[in-house]
Amino acid sequence: MKTITKDELKKKLENGNIHLIEVLGENEYNKAHIKGAINIPLKKVGTEAKQKFNEEDEIVVYCSDYDCSASPTAAKKLDSLGFKNVYDYEGGKKEWKEAGLPME
Repeated sequence: MKTITKDELKKKLENGNIHLIEVLGENEYNKAHIKGAINIPLKKVGTEAKQKFNEEDEIVVYCSDYDCSASPTAAKKLDSLGFKNVYDYEGGKKEWKEAGLPME
């Protein structure tokens, strides 16, 4: 499983070539999420990703912060399903927001 830093994620979002997925529940997503992210809760990530994305697509998953285990679990699941370009943004919402980066 590959990880991605805040600065690397910011660059990828500016280039617009990635799918950013928050893997927390819908309530958490609706409170606030990284601008441009879609919500696929952890328990649905395998089935929904297969329907929405190609195996070559760049996918970044994140959850709340470094202590949250949902995004590494989601990244491993996507890797096991054959997705080749999956990254876990370990800093999550907390690091992104604290850096003053765009939230929705």
